[in-house]
Amino acid sequence: MQRMMTALARAMALLGGLVLVSLVILTCLSVLGRIANTLGHSDFVAAAVPFLTSPLRALGPINGDYELIEAGIAFAIFAFLPWCQLNRGHANVEVLTGFFPAVTNHFLAALWEIMFALVIVLITWRLSVGMSDKMRYGETTFLLQMPVWWAFAICTAAAVVASVVAVYSAWLHIRELINGQSSTPVTGVSEH
Repeated sequence: MQRMMTALARAMALLGGLVLVSLVILTCLSVLGRIANTLGHSDFVAAAVPFLTSPLRALGPINGDYELIEAGIAFAIFAFLPWCQLNRGHANVEVLTGFFPAVTNHFLAALWEIMFALVIVLITWRLSVGMSDKMRYGETTFLLQMPVWWAFAICTAAAVVASVVAVYSAWLHIRELINGQSSTPVTGVSEH
């Protein structure tokens, strides 16, 4: 089970990384197109190199870039959650827990894992409800006229994986608490 969860979390993180790299490229191309279009409309370019005016004016920002970035970032967030969860990489504030006995810290870790699993399952459920609503209403994005439910669908799929991994991680913490084992990340990466 551990290998399967690790492979699933790693695959989602890689997919999220590919989406982020694609979004960075999209953003750069859109900004460069916007700059080129602005240069094509400048008096300086028209006077200095008039043959470049028309080609530069033909360029511009990528239509709907904000809509694509919005959907892609939302997906990437959910895609990175499973890997972060398995590596116990969420932020910890350890102001008082250093004074607690180990068994108390294990209990708190298990409690937070259970709470996180419940919250991510709730978010996944509400995303699926939102996706159903968007499908029913036929809502589309403003520029691309892309159905909004598509973004909800990819986020819901990533959230389902995050939910499965979160429940598995909570189960590991509960098992460690019962067995009195130390809390170590699943993938062997140290916490610090």
